[in-house]
Amino acid sequence: MFNFAKTAILMAAITALFIVVGGMLGGEQGMLMALLLAVGMNFFSYWFSDTMVLKMTNAQQVDERSAPQFYALVKELADRAGLPMPKVFLIDEDAPNAFATGRNPENASVAATTGILKILSNRELRGVMAHELAHVQHRDILISTVAATMAGAISALANFAMFFGGRDSEGRPHNPIASLLVAILAPIAASLIQMSISRAREYEADRGGAEISADPEALAHALEKIHNYAQGMPFRAVEQHPETAQMMILNPLSAGGLAQLFSTHPPTEERVGRLMAMAKTGSYPRANSVD
Repeated sequence: MFNFAKTAILMAAITALFIVVGGMLGGEQGMLMALLLAVGMNFFSYWFSDTMVLKMTNAQQVDERSAPQFYALVKELADRAGLPMPKVFLIDEDAPNAFATGRNPENASVAATTGILKILSNRELRGVMAHELAHVQHRDILISTVAATMAGAISALANFAMFFGGRDSEGRPHNPIASLLVAILAPIAASLIQMSISRAREYEADRGGAEISADPEALAHALEKIHNYAQGMPFRAVEQHPETAQMMILNPLSAGGLAQLFSTHPPTEERVGRLMAMAKTGSYPRANSVD
């Protein structure tokens, strides 16, 4: 519930930032033009994101005949979550990772690398795929697209101001220094908010995945194992298409230090700590043990 509230507050913040920046730099007409541009670009991404990312990662669809154990695991979890059965894909990569995509639960896909199937136990793999199904359940693709739309609109306004200068609603030019500062700082602020929303959704997917699998400890162990194995291991598809990194259960391109502010994912140790705390409280649905 906390992360849902945090997401709502952050979405309100990025919307307010757009209104303030739009009013300062573009007036009502500039705001409308920037918003329409961002909506158009991100609507295409939202509607076709599943097809694009699956193609970019060279994912191959599997079924109960080609990957019976993996397919059955996803089906069991989807049934537990009350979700339609998603399309299931495998990616021929040694780097351990997984992601979910699709504009809604009826058009969802989940994918995992062959590497993650090799290093995780069945119990840990259940935790990972439950996390991905939680993203589907929470419609996180829609939330991230709305956030990206607002951030993109703010960036468009800033670019407009850089070239043409900011004007108020009556067409009068603003102070050029103030306009320049807003034009530089507003996109940074929008990106920080957008990344905060992404991190909040990852925490919520961890919580939701732990509830779906009824095993937060398994997901915690899986995250630790993925983090350790992925160190220095190239994920070729993501390196060729860095825009897909944010969709993975662990971002292969994450950095530490101040760069963490712009990271799409929370620190792994923090995610593990929250899951282990959840396991200790026992405040989640119980399921039959899985080897």
